[in-house]
Amino acid sequence: MAGVPVVVIGAGVVGLSTAIKAQEAGHSVTIVAEALPGDVKSIHYTSPWAGAHHVSLAGKDVRQQKMDRETFKTMWALSENEAEGCFLRLPQVEYYAEEEERVSAEEYGDVYPDFKELSQSELKAGSLSGASFTTLTIDTPVYLPYLLQRFLSKGGRVVRAKVQHVSQAIDGAFSSAGSPPPQVVFVCAGLGARSLGGVEDKDVYPIRGQTVLVRAPWVRFGRTLSSLDGLWTYIIPRRSGDVILGGNKSADDWYPHPRPEMTRSILERCLALCPELVPPEVREKDPSRQPTIEDLKPIIIEEGCGLRPARKDGIRLESEVVQGSTRTAVVVHNYGHGGYGYQSSWGSATMALELLDKALSQ
Repeated sequence: MAGVPVVVIGAGVVGLSTAIKAQEAGHSVTIVAEALPGDVKSIHYTSPWAGAHHVSLAGKDVRQQKMDRETFKTMWALSENEAEGCFLRLPQVEYYAEEEERVSAEEYGDVYPDFKELSQSELKAGSLSGASFTTLTIDTPVYLPYLLQRFLSKGGRVVRAKVQHVSQAIDGAFSSAGSPPPQVVFVCAGLGARSLGGVEDKDVYPIRGQTVLVRAPWVRFGRTLSSLDGLWTYIIPRRSGDVILGGNKSADDWYPHPRPEMTRSILERCLALCPELVPPEVREKDPSRQPTIEDLKPIIIEEGCGLRPARKDGIRLESEVVQGSTRTAVVVHNYGHGGYGYQSSWGSATMALELLDKALSQ
C-alpha cells in the first residue's frame, strides 16, 4: 500500500509511538501537539511524569495482554541496542492485594524472564499473592526525547499547536505549504480527547497519581505493593540513578499540585516496602536503628503529580470517516490508556496501524 499523508494529534508516549509506526509503514507523518518532549513539566502533559516500568496490569483482558506483550518485546530489544540508555533491566517483585490485578505464570511466564510466583511465606503483610521476574524500567525524561529524535531523523515533521477541533487537522491546517491535507488523522490526545472538538469523549477521565523522585543509585531492583484503598506503593529505579516512589490512583481527581499528606504517605509506605532506600552510609552508622522518612528527605529531588488519561470502557481503538469543513478523512482513535500508556504503547500503535490499513483498503 502506498504511503499517504498522516497527522498524529498528541506527542505523549502513545502519540510518538504511533507516529513512528506510521512512518515506518511508509506514510508521511506530521505530529501536532501543544506540549513536546523536553518541555518544562506540566500537569497538562502526562507522559514525562510517569515512572515507568513494564509490569502488565492486563489481567484476563486478551487485547490488553497482546498490546503489553508486543511492547515488552519491542522495549527489551531496544534496551540492548540503539536505546540502551533509556532502559534499566532489573529484578522485580510484585505483591498483590487483589487477585484480578496479578501477573500470573499462566499469562506472563513466557514473557518476563525468570518468572516465579511467590510462596505464601514470601508475601508481604496484606498481600494475597505475588510474583518475581526480570523486567525493565523506562527513564521517561530520556525515552521521550529519544522517540522524538528517532521520528525527526527519518523525516518526520512536528507542529507545535493546540488543536481545537479535529476538523482543523482534516482540512489541512497543519500541513506544510504545497502539501496535500492528511488522509488519516490519529487521535492520541490522552486526556485531551475529553475536550477535543469532534471527539469530546466524556468517558475519558483522569486518574491522578502522585510521586516523589529521589536520588538513590544504589537501588537496582523494583518492588510494588498493590492496595485495596486506591494506594499503589512502588519503587521504580531508573538507569540514571534516580528512583520514582509512588503512589496512588485517584479517579476523577483533577488537583494539579502535590499534596503534602500524600507525599508523606508515599515516603512512609515506600520505606516500609524498601528500607534499602535509606543511603548505605546512614544505615551503616547504626544498623540497629529503625529508619525513618527523615533519612529520605536529603535525597529528595522533587515531588510531582500527573493525570493518567483513563477511559471507562478502556482504550479506544477504532476508526471512522469524519467530515471536516471542506473534506473528509479517516480518523483513527488511540487513547484512554490510563496508567499503562508506556507498557502498551507499541502494541497499541500496531493495532492503530491495522485500523489505518483496513480503512484505506475499503
